[in-house]
Amino acid sequence: MVSAVLVVGAALLAGGGLLLVLLQSALINTTQVSLDERARDVALLVQQSGLDRTDLEVTADLEHGERIQLLTPNGTVVQSSDTRLTVPMAPGLLPVTGQSISRREPEIPALDSDDDVLVVAYGFSAQGRSLIVQIGRPVQIQADTIRTVGWFLLGGGPLLLGVVAIATWVLVGRSLRTVDRITTQVSRIGGRSLDERIEVPRTADEIEHLARTMNSMLDRLQASDRAQKAFVSDASHELRSPLSTLMVTSEIASKDPTGKTWLEMGDLIDSEVGRMQSLVDDLLTLAKVDANGLMLRREEVDLDDLLQNEIRRLRAASRVRVRARIQPARAVGDPDRLAQVLRNVVDNARLHSRGQVAITLTAEDGLARILIDNDGPVIPEADRQRIFERFVRLDDDRSRDSGGSGLGLAISSAIMAAHDGRISATETDQGWCRFMIELPISTDQIKIDDQDDDDHPEVDHEPVDHEPVDHEPVDQARPTPEPANRDGSSSPDWSGVRR
Repeated sequence: MVSAVLVVGAALLAGGGLLLVLLQSALINTTQVSLDERARDVALLVQQSGLDRTDLEVTADLEHGERIQLLTPNGTVVQSSDTRLTVPMAPGLLPVTGQSISRREPEIPALDSDDDVLVVAYGFSAQGRSLIVQIGRPVQIQADTIRTVGWFLLGGGPLLLGVVAIATWVLVGRSLRTVDRITTQVSRIGGRSLDERIEVPRTADEIEHLARTMNSMLDRLQASDRAQKAFVSDASHELRSPLSTLMVTSEIASKDPTGKTWLEMGDLIDSEVGRMQSLVDDLLTLAKVDANGLMLRREEVDLDDLLQNEIRRLRAASRVRVRARIQPARAVGDPDRLAQVLRNVVDNARLHSRGQVAITLTAEDGLARILIDNDGPVIPEADRQRIFERFVRLDDDRSRDSGGSGLGLAISSAIMAAHDGRISATETDQGWCRFMIELPISTDQIKIDDQDDDDHPEVDHEPVDHEPVDHEPVDQARPTPEPANRDGSSSPDWSGVRR
């Protein structure tokens, strides 16, 4: 507040000084213009009436203290409106014919006055003679005006400063009280009371904006706190199951003096340890995503190669019938992370299918589009966004039995976002469950030109026609029949493909 008063005081001081200077200049200039016109009028009068018939005592404006003199070019007084003026009022102020000049005289001794006088001289010719008219007028009135305005400024400045100080104290104090109230309310909000909010003042100014911003920040903090608590709770729940299994197994095996129990439960222990390791890896990946620390090794990636590897793995490790239609496509990204996304989605399709999986890769409009369909249950429309959240499992029992933690799709969504792509869940026209992955293709993609077609023969994949099938459970003891390739295997014939 003190700073504001000082600034206003300095502004008043500078403004007042400038005002006095400008006012004085304006008043003097006005008087000078008036005297110049009077000098020309007197010269015209002398030219028309003659020197002998001109009476300067009558012509002078005595009411305003005006004095008039007619001089020769050498400074001799020819006629004067005041008999006391026997010498020029402004010695040396002798312009040539047609010229007008002026000068401010501090005093004129012959008039017995200390007042400043502004003298204007004008040269002219009359009756064949060169003459000069000098007209003088006191400027004390103008000086008194300037002095009066200065005193008003000097007296009104402190009063105005006082008004400014009081107004600033009232207005700023009211604003600061509101800020202090906001500060007090925020200081009371702790980790257990994040649901509290700040009272928003209806002031339509920065204070209201501050309160709304603080409430918005509290909303984000509360959402983050809830997400963190849910994350810790879910992670603890997921880790408790394999830990409990290991503890029970250890307790049972330790009571067997023969040691056979350790050998019999070795596979179970390995399975639970692998499950814990997978969960910890997933949690670490999500922690890196939250910290914006998911490092990507960007390079040219052949998406068709990644998909073909997954198709080989799926056909070799399961009895699910796989049909694929793959178009060559290349993108820029981290091959390991993209392979992780494809594996998560393909495994999800395998786990929930009734016996058939269809995989399609196309490249158009600058996007590589991967469709992974399965003939299992369709994800309800209300859950198609929620399944990409953490620890979300629509079929909880089956996911737990299969070792799933509900983090795979959340990780896949984060990886795709880091690659400027996206993953979404939908359904096909035939009622199959579908996951769609979209990723920008590389601008340097040159794999589908004529020369490459000659060098790399096209692979004949099975068409993805989504034929109606009888969705019976797959017999785990007997493989589902699949058309054999030329070598008799159930996998696509990749022998003609060279990368």
